[in-house]
Amino acid sequence: MIAVLRNLVFLAIGGLLLWLTFRHQDFSLVWEKVKTANPWFIALCCLCSMAALISRAMRWVQLIEPLGYRPRLSTTYHAVMFGYLANMAIPRLGEISRCGALSKSDGVPFEKLIGTVIVERLMDVLMLLLCIILTALLEFDRLGAFLMEHIFQPLLDKVGNSSLLIVLAGGFFVAGMYLLFRLFKMLNPPAFILKIKNLAGGVAEGLRSFTKVKNKGLFLFHTFFIWSMYFAMSYVCFFALPETYGLGASAALFIMVLGGIGMTAPVQGGIGTYHLLVSKGLLLYGLSETDGIVYATMSHTVSTLLLILLGAISMIVLFFFVKNRNHPAA
Repeated sequence: MIAVLRNLVFLAIGGLLLWLTFRHQDFSLVWEKVKTANPWFIALCCLCSMAALISRAMRWVQLIEPLGYRPRLSTTYHAVMFGYLANMAIPRLGEISRCGALSKSDGVPFEKLIGTVIVERLMDVLMLLLCIILTALLEFDRLGAFLMEHIFQPLLDKVGNSSLLIVLAGGFFVAGMYLLFRLFKMLNPPAFILKIKNLAGGVAEGLRSFTKVKNKGLFLFHTFFIWSMYFAMSYVCFFALPETYGLGASAALFIMVLGGIGMTAPVQGGIGTYHLLVSKGLLLYGLSETDGIVYATMSHTVSTLLLILLGAISMIVLFFFVKNRNHPAA
């Protein structure tokens, strides 16, 4: 029940941000401009996305092999895509879903897969931080202006009473500790601790898989390739619209960072957060608010539809693969 309410709250936040982004816009005009996007560049953007997804699956296989298992690249890819599809419904569910799918299809222990996914997420966080640093060096003035205008200043304006903020934070902390205590008492402590211990052991082994990767150079290549494809997607999308056609590589890097931050928010598919951050970021390059929203809507829609399509195909493939594996033909 709590998880459902939490997801509904995040969805509501995403919807609110989406409304704030579009509230002064003529949606029909925005959509008409989106439909004029060059389909060839859209197709190229989709190819870059697919290349990144395949590379991500190959990198995951590298992390799993040191655990003593050799999952098929095909089922690993389908598990990754199924995870992206699950994330569209419930944020952060994708990591669990893809581990569960690959565990059923290729027999890799679920808890060990969780550890490898944590390694993957750590690598992605490091790459995002590296991109932020690079963006700060290349676009220092624009990044500083964006952060001050759209993040720091609104926070300073809204948090006028720091003592009230401290009291609220303390109240949430006490309430959270009380709920955890009640939950622990409701469970069977010995059995619960044993399950946590077994899970932690599997996760730890998965985390150690990075130190045992046979070809670390190839692993790092996949990591940089994935993020170079993310950059390429932002850059290629510039050419799809006349309003963004003249923007350069540094602008694409800046927009990729903002989009990456928007997509990491615990909102289904980055809805609202991506649109708001990317459209506001493009204002710093002289685009109108409408044109910034057009680019954000186009790039987000293309990416989302592609992930839904590929994820749905992978879900079907995994379903029939696991079904046939568990019930082989006579």
